[in-house]
Amino acid sequence: MLTRRHFIATTSALFASTGVALAQDAVGFDADIVQPENEFANPWGIHPRFLPTRVERRANLSVGDIHVDPVAKYLYHIEAGGTAMRYGVAVGRSGLQSPGIYTIRRKVEWPSWTPTANMIQREPELYAQFADGVPGGPENPLGARAMYLYRGDRDSYLRIHGTPQPWSIGTAASSGCVRLVNAHVIQLYDNTDMGTVVHLHAPRMLF
Repeated sequence: MLTRRHFIATTSALFASTGVALAQDAVGFDADIVQPENEFANPWGIHPRFLPTRVERRANLSVGDIHVDPVAKYLYHIEAGGTAMRYGVAVGRSGLQSPGIYTIRRKVEWPSWTPTANMIQREPELYAQFADGVPGGPENPLGARAMYLYRGDRDSYLRIHGTPQPWSIGTAASSGCVRLVNAHVIQLYDNTDMGTVVHLHAPRMLF
């Protein structure tokens, strides 16, 4: 599995607002920003670094794969031609992250959502009221799109999905899933194939 060295920006100024001390790395994804994706306005008021950005990437990464860095709160979609699309995300709260390698085996537009039994048991005050499920729509916790992560033929119950809570982007807020702003997840969804390999990296840090 790749380490944090593959994801750390070369300039600590980029992370100054996070309060996280990150090592500098000349071979990190963010060594050079190739092209900010200015087609996206920012009505959500999220930090500009979490807007979609095309960055340089290491040559040994497989085209089409997705990598999620839980420390910097970035998702990278690996492209041909030496670049990757980088999106800001929200990730699982402490203790609820599940690092590993997964495969996208289902994609749904405006998905319905039902909390898992573990979620209801862990936080009944939040989730018990939704035990019968929530239909798809703008207020659904999975947002506009969901990509379902599997290990082999087994559903992991982890998703890459949109959110009606864009203010959570850049934080550890979920029960293990990876959240994007709805406009961003729609773009990622349209450019992601069934069978895509997803790497959820462990929250290691280099100091």
